Amino acid sequence: MALYECVLIARQDISAAQAEQLSEQFAQIVRDNGGTIAKSEYWGLKTLTYKIKKNRKGHYTLFNIDAPAAAVAEMERNMSISEDVLRFMTVRVDALDANPSAMMQSRNERSERGDRGDRGPRRFDDRGPRPPRRQENVAAAEGETA
Repeated sequence: MALYECVLIARQDISAAQAEQLSEQFAQIVRDNGGTIAKSEYWGLKTLTYKIKKNRKGHYTLFNIDAPAAAVAEMERNMSISEDVLRFMTVRVDALDANPSAMMQSRNERSERGDRGDRGPRRFDDRGPRPPRRQENVAAAEGETA
């Protein structure tokens, strides 16, 4: 069997419990067709980058799937029929990650690297030398002062 990761975005109008129920419905389709769901993560209601079908937000869910291609195709077919699903994307992967995804890591774990990440602190004295002025700017400045 092949390994897949699937991210599902559901409409903002449904509740979190309904989004969980919808994801369980799709997980059951995979199980009925001979596959397994290694991990399922509900990421919550997040703002979309742009409107999709008049929705500004969506409920995100991640599946790690170990299933035959026919099971994934059936799940995707049902997702495309469902009115509650805005978008979905399934990608075949070489290995499934058992650790929590980056979306599920707490803010404390992500902020351990510091306020500015690997860029270091913001310092204004490290801007470097000032670039040379253009000739016409220098002539105009000298002409105004004379």
